Amino acid sequence: MEGNREPKGWNPYIAGALTGLLLVFSVWFTGKYVGVSTTFVRASGFIEKVFNAERVSKMEYFVKEMPKIDWQWMFVVGIFFGSLVASTTSKSFRWQAVPTMWEGRFGSGRTKRAIVAFVGGTVGMFGARLADG
Repeated sequence: MEGNREPKGWNPYIAGALTGLLLVFSVWFTGKYVGVSTTFVRASGFIEKVFNAERVSKMEYFVKEMPKIDWQWMFVVGIFFGSLVASTTSKSFRWQAVPTMWEGRFGSGRTKRAIVAFVGGTVGMFGARLADG
């Protein structure tokens, strides 16, 4: 029965310690804390620049935080690839539109899951931007 074992994820203590070291080195080398909300706003500025560059260049926020590729942008890209590597090396990667726990509690409806995920992400991003994060 060894072949049917549930995939084992990374040790949370090691992952937490490595994340803590990343934060320390981030502050040490750049003087800034690790964060992603600014990068998502800058990415939206990149996208909007394609359609209306003049408007973006006049927006007060983008005058202060011009859309650019910097270490934070690379960090966000690294989050994607790092999570992909972590899930494949722990053999826990799988395509799943509705998580098992969600399905057991709320049903298998993808639309409901998408709406709740979008609203939750919007609230989280609003809070992060409100805190200037």
